[in-house]
Amino acid sequence: MDVILGPVLQLLLAVIDIYVWVVIGSIILSWLVSFNVVNTSNRLVYMIGDFLHRITEPALRPIRNLLPTMGSMDFSPVVLILGLMFVENVLIRLLVKFGI
Repeated sequence: MDVILGPVLQLLLAVIDIYVWVVIGSIILSWLVSFNVVNTSNRLVYMIGDFLHRITEPALRPIRNLLPTMGSMDFSPVVLILGLMFVENVLIRLLVKFGI
């Protein structure tokens, strides 16, 4: 059981880490677009922004629906990252508990 469970949990931890960085990249790109540092009429910027939006929006949309409206501030990425950190902590504790 440990032979399969260990690598699977480690893979999940790696995927969570990568997804957190994708969310952070999405936040940074949205700021850069908002402050006119980069322009979405540039094809590469548009493609990167579209990819980041498509990969993060399914996780952020339900959180946005639950959070109250705070004007122009969007706290859903913060809530998502905190939730991912919680899941990551649970997985790490499982790895330690099973001695993997």
